[in-house]
Amino acid sequence: MSESPLPLFPLRTVLLPGGVLALRVFEPRYLGMVKRCAREGSGFGVCLILEGEEVGRPAVPARTGTEARIVDFTMREPGVLGIAVEGERRFRVERRTVQDDGLVLGEVRWLPVPPRQPVAAQHGFLADLLQRLLERAGGPHAYAEQACYDDADWVSWRLAELLPLSHDQRLHLLEEDAPAQRLDALLRWLPQLA
Repeated sequence: MSESPLPLFPLRTVLLPGGVLALRVFEPRYLGMVKRCAREGSGFGVCLILEGEEVGRPAVPARTGTEARIVDFTMREPGVLGIAVEGERRFRVERRTVQDDGLVLGEVRWLPVPPRQPVAAQHGFLADLLQRLLERAGGPHAYAEQACYDDADWVSWRLAELLPLSHDQRLHLLEEDAPAQRLDALLRWLPQLA
């Protein structure tokens, strides 16, 4: 279990480990959360919304999410903070509570980081596909070292970001501990994505 409750930011997206996400923060509960995280050097949890909306009453988040670390911030307009976060550890929410201001807090269990595993022969096509996609798309991973393309965990997360998957499919991948199983799922889904 987490040492202290993790503030949760339910969104209509799935943040993946190593992924980067730009957010506009304007609700007082989340502005306070971001200030506290910046001051303490701590992260917050991003979870896919299962029920409810991003704004207003607290939404019901998925049980599995990703810790977000703030890597950049800007004031876009009065009362609106723009932040960029990077996904780190995955977690499972064991219990959640809601503060008076509507901020959802989760008692979380951190999920294991798998040991580095090479991309298996049957998944080699996916590593090649990822390299071609990143060459076209650019972004923070476009200049990754060749060793990254040999890491099944990294390849599975980057493909999950770039392919036109549904939120439910991304959540399914986030819930899966084994990189090879994630790559198997991507192989199964690939024909439907064309």
